[in-house]
Amino acid sequence: MKSKQKLPFNAQAFLDSAGIARKIVKYQRDEVVFTQGDACEHVLYIQKGGVKLSVLSKAGREAVVAMLGPGEFFGEGCLAGQSVRMGSATATTDSAILLVDKDRMVRLLHKQHALSDRFISYMLARNIRIEEDLIDQLFNSSEKRLARTLLLLARYGKPDKPVQALPPISQETLAEMVGTTRSRVNFFMKKFQRLGFIDYKDGLKVNNSLLTVVLHD
Repeated sequence: MKSKQKLPFNAQAFLDSAGIARKIVKYQRDEVVFTQGDACEHVLYIQKGGVKLSVLSKAGREAVVAMLGPGEFFGEGCLAGQSVRMGSATATTDSAILLVDKDRMVRLLHKQHALSDRFISYMLARNIRIEEDLIDQLFNSSEKRLARTLLLLARYGKPDKPVQALPPISQETLAEMVGTTRSRVNFFMKKFQRLGFIDYKDGLKVNNSLLTVVLHD
């Protein structure tokens, strides 16, 4: 007897069924969702599209913290008492984003265990990813960091396919994420293409064989 396959949790459907106060806002590519220093008033959920999270230093240098896609939450710092945004969020493509009032989100998490479990799991996974990113920045070469970044972006939500298409992303943004220069990113991207790890036909695609760069000592 075959066991029933467990369906992935649909956060959007759950938010819809919960009937909590929220609104859907549409953003065009490169449009700012919120800016560092803005008031924290909502938890946000990506219904469609993508978002870049970044932080600006006092010296004016921008660091990309994460690239998010459909089905991901962000802006959750308001639930932990943050009064202002610690970074900025920018749409990387045309996007539709759900904004949920923080007080109503807190009440929902207290009442609805299914959403609470999903949300906690997501936050823990994000924390693990941030720790791995920090280790990556401290100990790995820029080539390995770029390869890992491409694999993470390409495998988003589709872990079983050998070749993955990346969402639109510039070499400048990749350089900010990796912590290197655009010229170095360009050099390694040409190398990866020459070795067959990436392909620019019909958009940038990443082959899982790129993993050999990450694993190679």
